[in-house]
Amino acid sequence: MARVGRIAGAILVETEGRYFLVGNTKMPCDWAAAGFDAPAEIDALERPYIPLVSRGAAELGNAFLTLDLEGEKLAERLAECFVIRRTGSVSERLWRLVVGAVDDDEAPSGAIDARWLAEMPSRVWQVVQDTVLRCV
Repeated sequence: MARVGRIAGAILVETEGRYFLVGNTKMPCDWAAAGFDAPAEIDALERPYIPLVSRGAAELGNAFLTLDLEGEKLAERLAECFVIRRTGSVSERLWRLVVGAVDDDEAPSGAIDARWLAEMPSRVWQVVQDTVLRCV
């Protein structure tokens, strides 16, 4: 089962013994302390996800998603679901929706079953995205 968390504002995917970074980071990251070699370049507008080279076990944070979908297909699906196309950043509103947090004070912890996210048709998720990201 794959696990999905956050790192420096981006998404960190652990799947089949590999790691992927989804989206642009939003703050500096000490990659060595996080358990990775620093990626050469991060440009989610060009490549919405990239593989990371692990130096050992990585920390996924307090709350992480679990999904049955594995491998690069999972990284691709998460980019499709969470990365804002015009900026390459991960949408905090969409992430909070999926983890069930109304605001940062109510952030859950532990494993969150998100198998439904990989199973939801892309067109349905597009409606959710458009609604959540709509400027009000």
